Amino acid sequence: MRGSGRVSRRRVFRATAVTVAVTALTLSACSAEEDEAGSERPATIELPDLSGESLEVSAVWTGAERDNFLRVLDEFEARTGASVSFVPSGDNVSQFVGTKIEGGSPPDIVMVPQPGVLQEFAEQGWIAPVGDLVQEQLDANYTQGWQDIAARDGVQYGVYVKAANKSLVWYSDTAFEYAGVSVPEDWDAFVDTSWTLWESGTTPLSVAGGDGWTLTDWFENIYLSQSGPEMYDRLIAHDIPWTDPSVTDALTALAQVFGEERLLVGGASGALQTDFPTSVTQTFTDLETPAAGMVFEADFVGAVITDSTDAVIGEDARVFPFPAVGGGDAPVVSAGDAAVAVAPDGEASEAQQALLAFLASTDAAWIWAEPGGYVSPNRSLDLDAYPNETQRGIAEALIAAGDDFRFDLSDQTPADFGGTTGQGMWQGLQNFLRDPSDVQGAQEYLESQAADAYGG
Repeated sequence: MRGSGRVSRRRVFRATAVTVAVTALTLSACSAEEDEAGSERPATIELPDLSGESLEVSAVWTGAERDNFLRVLDEFEARTGASVSFVPSGDNVSQFVGTKIEGGSPPDIVMVPQPGVLQEFAEQGWIAPVGDLVQEQLDANYTQGWQDIAARDGVQYGVYVKAANKSLVWYSDTAFEYAGVSVPEDWDAFVDTSWTLWESGTTPLSVAGGDGWTLTDWFENIYLSQSGPEMYDRLIAHDIPWTDPSVTDALTALAQVFGEERLLVGGASGALQTDFPTSVTQTFTDLETPAAGMVFEADFVGAVITDSTDAVIGEDARVFPFPAVGGGDAPVVSAGDAAVAVAPDGEASEAQQALLAFLASTDAAWIWAEPGGYVSPNRSLDLDAYPNETQRGIAEALIAAGDDFRFDLSDQTPADFGGTTGQGMWQGLQNFLRDPSDVQGAQEYLESQAADAYGG
């Protein structure tokens, strides 16, 4: 039995604890589950009796994202009799897992936010391939593209349980109406809209510069639109250096807003002290006089809006696609989190495989989708699972795209470059936010960091 003796999730997160009667259940295909509204949905997966088994799950999620995931784990416990605890990994998942393995107490399931990190885990033998039960759910519910992102050398290691559309700008309806502006269709119009909002008395942009990953998303959308998918892929592979003129163009465009202190809540220094949740709440907490007119980030902004403000998505809080830049196509950047079974001995337990299979099912995706702020790459999930038209539209667009999408650039690079606090892209773009006039310096830093991470 893996994970015995670990601290209960309910002791780690008392404030979000939900008491669940744990009953050993073996569900047949004709059994059903009941949602909060009292309607019944047929269960789509049969799970084993795991009474007495314990699992530890780790992810970067905090706040509403974490709480919504805990609802899924509660359901797994109720169906199987297993005990599941949740432990936050922090942003550096690679370092967290490596340290835990060295200490002899790794988590059983880890949510990996970067394909590059999943590849590293597989190469080092830290994670186990998925079993037949998991693969059945993947084949039934996922396109080949979403499966391939979590595979290495043809071996399936993970399940993409959570997707993100990272090409969205959320805005205050009040701010736009007062300023008399409409949704901008390209980057030039976006910059003009920002200035019009400022002239109307609303600071246009709330930027979460304290979290370096949000800055990579700004860069990636501009770069993909300006330079196109082929150059985007070449930059990921480091086939072109970060001193390339295409990077100069992207940073120059970004400096049109980052380089204007008046356009950012708190200026550059304030933005560098703002984390992601705060960037959302300071846009939507005060519905009459919002501190910011817009905040850029993925669909999971919706979870923060719902959990931490009184704004109604689709009324007070609205969304538009990231604008096309420099005559290019409007960008579509996706991201997501893959669940993997940590098994340094090479074989995952029955309980690990069962949880992975459940996470790949429509049953889990429905529970996760209900509160909002979540998008599933599960193509079998009924869009009615989402709580509002805005969320349904975002999810429908993701599923309709099939395998025609570009995954987050930083997530596909080595973790030392694309996913680590204090270095690489995170630090380089924070440096750039601090001094947007130094485009060359930002490029030289990024190239130096990339050369080290890619091995020369």
